[in-house]
Amino acid sequence: MKFRAPGRVNLIGEHTDYNDGFVLPVAIEMQTIATATPAPAMQFTSTSNPPAGWEAYVLGVEKQLRRRAVPIPNLAIEFSSTLPLGAGLSSSAAFEVSAALAFIAAAGFELPAMEVAKLCQQAEIETVGLGCGIMDQFISLHGRADHAILLDCRSLAWRPVPIPEGITLVIADTGVKHALASSEYNTRRKECEEAAAALGVKSLRDAIQDGGYKRARHIVSENARVLAFVEALAANDRKGLGELMAASHESLRVDYEVSCPELDAMVAAAQQCPGLIGARMTGGGFGGSTINLVETGEASAFAAKLAQLYPGATIHITRAASGAGRQNP
Repeated sequence: MKFRAPGRVNLIGEHTDYNDGFVLPVAIEMQTIATATPAPAMQFTSTSNPPAGWEAYVLGVEKQLRRRAVPIPNLAIEFSSTLPLGAGLSSSAAFEVSAALAFIAAAGFELPAMEVAKLCQQAEIETVGLGCGIMDQFISLHGRADHAILLDCRSLAWRPVPIPEGITLVIADTGVKHALASSEYNTRRKECEEAAAALGVKSLRDAIQDGGYKRARHIVSENARVLAFVEALAANDRKGLGELMAASHESLRVDYEVSCPELDAMVAAAQQCPGLIGARMTGGGFGGSTINLVETGEASAFAAKLAQLYPGATIHITRAASGAGRQNP
């Protein structure tokens, strides 16, 4: 049995998921594949270059499934992946989701996709120690080709949002690897919880803008940008898309303080490349990648110019892909 789970890139809506906010991710073509066969004892191997301690992601998922009384048999699971590590493209969620699907199928069990996303998120929080939201695991399971997905992280209501024809996704990996569980990511989540408590609200989604709370200001303004971005996609308003992405990056840089010099340099370099619609950092920050929306006819020229302006970058031209599932032989 083989199961595939894609990584993701987030078009806009950064650090809003664990604040009950809105996000607009897409699943991407790069993915992790889990190949499972019956075995005398549980065994996990990887033919790619997994992150240090990667087995924790898989063991965390197994633990969550057993809590739900899923009768997992012993398996030998071999993982392979085309996702770069530490690039902010959610290689961890792809490991979790592909493992979960293999375990569930081997047990002859069925679980709704949203339940699988929740248990994978819980595995990362409890076993890995990252206080993540649900966005990464959700989009790995719910991705749709040529669509972004608008997710309300409070109600978990979601809907696909078509990406207009002629727009290509270009991901630019700075090469600065992040390890979110040991970075400032958990600190940012704690700061948000403290700010919400100080404002007397459940989460920063409910906060009013207040210049004294930079974290709150980012979350409130970013939620508004997500909804405006969806409208701009529907109207094929390329100028509006670019302006919203620029505002998002600036807010992440100044108010949320999760960018870094390399990400800022990559976004600045993109402004000099042909066909750019908009550029911003994507993912948790502190390194990783930028997401660039580019006119399709200029995508190759854009990628070549960006690589010239930022030596050492790894550029991926991709598209919105479908979510996780059984991999055909």
